[in-house]
Amino acid sequence: MLHLRGLSCRLIERTYPQRWIEHYNANGYALRDPIIGWCIEHVGTIRWSNPDLPDPYGIMERAAGFGLPFGASISLGPKDCRSIVSVARADRELEADELETLDNLGRHIHQLLPCELELTVKQREAIECVAAGMRMKQAAAFIGISDSALKIRFRSIREKLSARTNAEAIQRAKDYNLI
Repeated sequence: MLHLRGLSCRLIERTYPQRWIEHYNANGYALRDPIIGWCIEHVGTIRWSNPDLPDPYGIMERAAGFGLPFGASISLGPKDCRSIVSVARADRELEADELETLDNLGRHIHQLLPCELELTVKQREAIECVAAGMRMKQAAAFIGISDSALKIRFRSIREKLSARTNAEAIQRAKDYNLI
């Protein structure tokens, strides 16, 4: 699953075999992946075996070598806020009902991920202090709120940015040009 906002990847969740993920990353396939390219340019569903899918780098053949010979992807949303969901099987092409399930799942996930992402003035103030190097206690004192109020702000920031930690929230806020 990828959720792209502009040129930033807001969410990536992968459950493919770890060996494939490591090989894919080590070889920089994301920028040459024919599925990602197709999904950025189109809305809809495509099977990985589609003969019209250009794959000059042979990435789909390499995926098959890692036990991912059959797959399909769905692309949803406008170009500036696109979600891509892909699934693969080792034994056969996905059937029509499985593609429909993929479509429904993709639409559900896409609706959960807002395309417009903004921090409130208070959230931005809090995250900017910590991003600048202040400890939580210092940031709370600087802003003039309690430690627990700052923790609540950061909880809402993490939720909004789909981050697990404050450090991850700060990095995502920077990546999305929110701070």
